[in-house]
Amino acid sequence: MYRVNEDYLKLPGSYLFSTIGKKSRAFKEAHPEADVISLGIGDVTQPLVPAIIKALHAAVDDMSRAETFHGYSPDLGYSWLRETIAKNDYEDRGCSISPDEIFISDGAKSDSGNIQEIFSRDSRIAVCDPVYPVYVDSNVMAGRCGTYDPKTERWSDVIYMPCVAENNFTPELPKEEPDIIYLCYPNNPTGASITKERLSEWVDYANRIGAVIIYDAAYEAYISAPDVPHSIYECEGARSCAIEIRSFSKNAGFTGTRLGFTVVPKDLERGGVKLHSLWARRHGTKFNGAPYIVQKAAMAVYSEEGKKELKEQVGYYKRNCRVIMDALKESGYEVYGGVDAPYIWMKTPDQMTSWEFFDRLLEKAHVVGTPGSGFGPSGEHYFRLTAFGTYENTKEAVRRIQRM
Repeated sequence: MYRVNEDYLKLPGSYLFSTIGKKSRAFKEAHPEADVISLGIGDVTQPLVPAIIKALHAAVDDMSRAETFHGYSPDLGYSWLRETIAKNDYEDRGCSISPDEIFISDGAKSDSGNIQEIFSRDSRIAVCDPVYPVYVDSNVMAGRCGTYDPKTERWSDVIYMPCVAENNFTPELPKEEPDIIYLCYPNNPTGASITKERLSEWVDYANRIGAVIIYDAAYEAYISAPDVPHSIYECEGARSCAIEIRSFSKNAGFTGTRLGFTVVPKDLERGGVKLHSLWARRHGTKFNGAPYIVQKAAMAVYSEEGKKELKEQVGYYKRNCRVIMDALKESGYEVYGGVDAPYIWMKTPDQMTSWEFFDRLLEKAHVVGTPGSGFGPSGEHYFRLTAFGTYENTKEAVRRIQRM
């Protein structure tokens, strides 16, 4: 008789953003007259820029002619895109990453959840707290996190690294030695960034103890500070300890188009095995390649025209950040982030729980955000707002919060 994977049954409740969606829909059904503004899920609202649209149309035309038609794409992605990424995202920043160390995928979320498959089940993971839920949930599904304590909201076999105001939302090196370390900078959800000096300490630590860093750099396009690295490979020694995950969603608006990539250096070896070969095997077996049309669109991201248009689009969302930050500070809220990341991390008023504030914000201001506790126990009494709304909706949302 068959048996289900009982590790799935250990997961408490549903996925955070699914819960938010359900609560929002229920409110709209009960109050159809309400104009609800969402600053919750990190989904972009601005259309794809003209350079990308032009490339998409050209790629669609390619698919209509026998001589330019494309079927399955190569496992790693088309060489012309990997070479362009290697040049623009790494070589131009002084990083030594070759095209065949880059794996094109359908997005950073998929890779963040799937990368754990190449590690043994008894590997100990360390995560920032609060943290993007996919890191922990995917390891729970793999049977790697032990048991869940609803009182502490912690997993018995996970090493939690608190990110709080007292440490500028940057974790200290853990006292227990992990096998896998998840770092996300610029950070989701706190909006914090990490300096090259501080990140280099993590690289040195991982090399010293033999751990692997999974570095999520999905928001690197929002970095403006000169001492904040865009890639972990800007740090000496990172090639031998770090895997980097990137996305086209937040820098180029591909949330609905789906494209990302993961870098696994050939220098990264554990137990005499190159992790590059493991990820290549997993990728080739379980993934049939990102669509030719979407990969051609990604090429436009690196064109001169595309770079100019996307710089303006990122600037649009960064302006939203300033609008939210300024308004909340003016109203007396304690706020963080919003400088090198598209997220604002605010303290809930009057010691309200994160979900109490969610309900109050929805009922009184008709604004949706994300409860901090959904990202981990240290996120309690905090709340995340995103800058990905339209400028007009962002201004209206903060006006309502101020009035509330």
